[in-house]
Amino acid sequence: MKKIILTAFAGAFAVLTAGAQEIPERRHEGYKPHAKERSHHNKEMANLNLTEEQKTQFKTLKAEHRQQLEELKKQDNITVKESRERMEKLHKDHQTKMQALLTTEQKEQMKKNKEDQKVSREKMAGKQQERMKTQLGLTDDQAAKLALQRKEIGGQMKAIRENKSLNDEQKKEQMKALHKKQQEGMKSILTEEQMKKLKETKRQRHGDRKDKPEMKQSI
Repeated sequence: MKKIILTAFAGAFAVLTAGAQEIPERRHEGYKPHAKERSHHNKEMANLNLTEEQKTQFKTLKAEHRQQLEELKKQDNITVKESRERMEKLHKDHQTKMQALLTTEQKEQMKKNKEDQKVSREKMAGKQQERMKTQLGLTDDQAAKLALQRKEIGGQMKAIRENKSLNDEQKKEQMKALHKKQQEGMKSILTEEQMKKLKETKRQRHGDRKDKPEMKQSI
């Protein structure tokens, strides 16, 4: 169990070091790292104009950190709590070292990149909501209720992901419960006909992705 939790925290750190913004996921396993989050990391590191020396230093730090995590995983004589605490310290130290390699200008550019991503995600979310409103024929009241529900569920998902007292299995179960709660909430807002349209839209979208695997990364 300890190794499972260590693995989960190692994956979560990929998001932490990137400074990625929390994005509510629709599936119950949303607390795990996603390709979308790794993409955010790449965008945050874009146009920083890193020198070759900095690139080499980042690569060295990454290898060093990976080795430290591997060594920690091999320690079976410590408790899960101790492992978690040590891993968190390794993550914080690693992040501090990475930040120390950046110049003031690069840190400012990274901050700007994050802000730009946030604005971009908000615009995309707005377009998705408008598209859903049109496809399902939602009233303004229904659209407002769904937006509020999504915001509330997103906040609860974030709280679960950041709850250090829960192990990975407990987080998974709570995410499942939230997913079920979200589905029940949608049923109370949408009409039966709208629910049918929503399910059909999802089936079509998933079908398109299977037919066009090369499009998965852009969706």
